[in-house]
Amino acid sequence: MTEKNWWKESVVYQIYPRSFHDSNGDGIGDLQGIIQKLDYLKKLGIDVIWLSPVYDSPNDDNGYDIRDYQKIMDEFGTMEDFDALLEEAHKRGLKIVMDLVVNHTSDEHAWFVESRSSKDNPKRDYYIWKKGKENGQPPTNWESAFSGSAWKYDEATGEYFLHMFSEKQPDLNWENPAVRNDVYQMMRWWLDKGIDGFRMDVINLISKDQTMPEREPDPGKELVSAFEFHMNGPRIHEFLHEMNQKVLADYDIMTVGEMPGATVEDAKLYTGEEREELNMVFHFEHMGLWNGPDGKWSNMPWKLTDLKEILSKWQYGLEKEGWNSLYWNNHDQPRVVSRFGNEKEYREKSAKMLATLLHGMKGTPYIYQGEEIGMTNVRFPSIDDYEDIELINWYNERLAQGHNKEKLMEAIYAIGRDNARTPMQWNGNPHAGFTTGEPWLKVNPNYININVEAALADPESIFYYYQQLIALRKQEPTIVHGKFELLLEDSEEIFAYTRNYQDDTLLVVCNFTAQNQTCELLNLSAGKEILITNEATDTMHTLSQFTLNPYEAFVYRLT
Repeated sequence: MTEKNWWKESVVYQIYPRSFHDSNGDGIGDLQGIIQKLDYLKKLGIDVIWLSPVYDSPNDDNGYDIRDYQKIMDEFGTMEDFDALLEEAHKRGLKIVMDLVVNHTSDEHAWFVESRSSKDNPKRDYYIWKKGKENGQPPTNWESAFSGSAWKYDEATGEYFLHMFSEKQPDLNWENPAVRNDVYQMMRWWLDKGIDGFRMDVINLISKDQTMPEREPDPGKELVSAFEFHMNGPRIHEFLHEMNQKVLADYDIMTVGEMPGATVEDAKLYTGEEREELNMVFHFEHMGLWNGPDGKWSNMPWKLTDLKEILSKWQYGLEKEGWNSLYWNNHDQPRVVSRFGNEKEYREKSAKMLATLLHGMKGTPYIYQGEEIGMTNVRFPSIDDYEDIELINWYNERLAQGHNKEKLMEAIYAIGRDNARTPMQWNGNPHAGFTTGEPWLKVNPNYININVEAALADPESIFYYYQQLIALRKQEPTIVHGKFELLLEDSEEIFAYTRNYQDDTLLVVCNFTAQNQTCELLNLSAGKEILITNEATDTMHTLSQFTLNPYEAFVYRLT
């Protein structure tokens, strides 16, 4: 293993700073708050912290609308606070990966302020400006990710600018070499500070199809998602290779690209070592199991065989080239125990089962804050209790179309992004110990029972189970390097697979149901050793035929 592959053996912990820990009582998490919790993260055993954006921002999309890439958001602290965080993390052997958001900026960024000031401004071509159609309509019938047209008319110059997300997030024009050079210079500035890599936000959208294609919308729709035309655009590999050559290759860092719509074949191109682009990508196939006519908000039923098909396809596809990122949650996804597990009767057991499944696979695992204590989705009674721009826009649009309010709220309870953004639950004190003030987003009321303090006091807690799983990855080369093979492919109840490396074979078995399940694994040798199990007693099953308890999970060594 080369020095530059440390990220293959690492476990990453994502911090959403606004919701992690507030040190000054203003209700908003901050950098000093993170510093105060570094020992907690060290105890968990993680290696890398991925920090969601902490840059200066007007906060239209919670920091993903950046006003100044080289300044810290006032609410989070100062650059001195960031430098202290970096120093304190490195002191503990923890690395820091920054969120790189360069598909778009804030409309308050100095580049855009200049760009919109006149058509002949030198920065005009830093963004994507087009004239409207002859009938006064936007240049194309594209829809933004947050509802409505992806084009915003600007009266000052009489043209439209493209925004694939909020209208306060104009897209950068990566066709312009000056834009790319300015971005690379900014990246070097952070890397020279000593950060350990980048998670790149929607990075496979930066290359836009310059033909400005359109198609007829689907029945009942007025617009077509802009993503359809620009995911994995025509020059994307050229841009990422250039970024690698001009910046990334000079540093021993970790890179992961968030890539909506990326396939296994795409990922091989993005992450193949000889291609010199990125280390790994985030795909969203398993996050799309609920998708239907209204996208993710359809909240369709899902089947275990579909989840198996997706996860195993990525395991097999990147077995010899590229590398997988492994995740259940992030700041844009609902809580895993609410989504794939059983948040009521078997919350702890099913949370441990889901962790076992993911951490046993080949790839770099990501833990989202609160996942390690089994935090759940939230059911706020009113839309007024929510903060997420995507959720609120969708709700208001559908309500105006006459949709049932209760059904809309049920979709929000299941899928809405604020499920992941409620403050971290540190203890049973008011506001879960997150803040002494009024939190920016309400705390999930179940913090009284589900919190870090309670987890640390209970040797059987989800926290210590995650700690064990992380330790196993460091002890067992087979978990890092082993070949994956899916078992029981057609079972809708049990997810089982083996990992094989040199002369070592591990077996991972997970019951996804609240019922006992009978299982046969006739072609496998008997287990030699239990590496981990979420059962109270470490009893080894005979693999020819055995019964799994509800949400039981285990990892055996077979040879």
